[in-house]
Amino acid sequence: MHPPTRLAADEPLDTHQKALAVNLDPRRYGTFAEIGAGQEVVRWFFRAGGAAGTIAKSISAYDMTVSDAIYGQTRRYVCRERLESMLDHEQGLNLERLRDARGDTTAFFTFADTVSAKSFRGNNECHGWMGVRFQAHPRDQDSQIIIHVRMLDSENALQQEALGIVGVNLLYGAFMIHDPDKLVESLLDNLSTQRIEIDMIEFSGIEFRHVDNRVMSLRLVQLGLTGAAMFGPTGEVLQPSEVLYKRPVLVERGSFRPVTRVNIDMLRCARTQFRDSLSEGKDDVIELMEITMRNLMASGSIDYRDFLQRADVLAAAGKTVLISDYFEYYRLVTYFRRYTHKPVAITLGAGSLLELFDEKYYADLAGGVLESFGRLFKHDTRLYVYPFKDQRTGELATVANLAVAPELRKLYGHLVERGNILALEGYDPECLSIFSRDVARRIQAGDPTWETEVPPEISEVIKRRGLFGSRKGAPANS
Repeated sequence: MHPPTRLAADEPLDTHQKALAVNLDPRRYGTFAEIGAGQEVVRWFFRAGGAAGTIAKSISAYDMTVSDAIYGQTRRYVCRERLESMLDHEQGLNLERLRDARGDTTAFFTFADTVSAKSFRGNNECHGWMGVRFQAHPRDQDSQIIIHVRMLDSENALQQEALGIVGVNLLYGAFMIHDPDKLVESLLDNLSTQRIEIDMIEFSGIEFRHVDNRVMSLRLVQLGLTGAAMFGPTGEVLQPSEVLYKRPVLVERGSFRPVTRVNIDMLRCARTQFRDSLSEGKDDVIELMEITMRNLMASGSIDYRDFLQRADVLAAAGKTVLISDYFEYYRLVTYFRRYTHKPVAITLGAGSLLELFDEKYYADLAGGVLESFGRLFKHDTRLYVYPFKDQRTGELATVANLAVAPELRKLYGHLVERGNILALEGYDPECLSIFSRDVARRIQAGDPTWETEVPPEISEVIKRRGLFGSRKGAPANS
């Protein structure tokens, strides 16, 4: 009997068929270790038939003391640290116990998850970490895929069901789909984004040595598996809730094509004022540079090479990057409020602030612009505004003289008086004439005057790597 394969590009296998396909692959043999929400993933493989050829062991260490005795102590039980220790321990045992006897013909694997499903009281965060560590071929080095999921069903039983399905999708994808991009697409087969959100994925190991996890983070947002994804300055994937949890947030939105001196100056000024305003947690502020999907798709489709160039210059600036599908600022703040009740600050230019008061963006809201600002400023949210210099007249647009529509001036004045909208102080006047689009145009034209308008470390990276159409390997100060 041959394992089932995909029926058509638009017709994925059902969950039972996927589990059976794995069970009927004679190379696959390993362990399932699941904590929380029952053994929902391994259950599919037991029910599909042929599990004896796939499952070496199934274990659930629900008791915390037992879990610590097996996997070591941890600060939290539903966290990446616990998942990694489970994968380390169980895959190590597989190799130690079974490699000599069957290692020439068997590709060993360990699947693990640690989950907090809806509790009896119903007041807990419903999320989990899930991963698979596996040999692509017998005697191969290990490869690994880790994901973080949020379970959105309102009932515990439905959450368990969804968890089981996404676990089978992950295992089938790791073993049967050799294209990481298609693997990501398959994670919600037989599910929907109303039931499961996947806000973090990381590929590692020999099988995925050519995978750029920054692109995979972008794909999660592009495919609608999550509204936002995050990665750090070295390209490491970050799980948003762990980064944002109970911390003040400062975010700057932009195209960053490339990062210019004005981007850095804007963040510097906002950081100073924001930190000075905090009564506590001054050292806990998390700074984010945000790129929206609308910005990335401005030309109609995403250019992944262009995206990675932006990511490279943000990395050179040492910044944490947030990719989001939240064009409206109130939706971005609502996202942050999942994880923190500390103050949230957004720094933006006066031109962007004027757009924020354009009522056409709120046609889908019953309460229009009033509802949007109610959501935006519902909690402690502040907008720090950088002045805009009209290149033709030389005039500055600031918080004090912004030309808001007459019918919205009272609302605008009220928000300024409340301290929700604040003018940035201490900015560098020399930065007011710098615009990313103009810098990008000069880079492509080979005009070296652009170099003075970006930080030195950004200039060096752009020239060394030939980013944004520059001449690769051009000497410094050319």
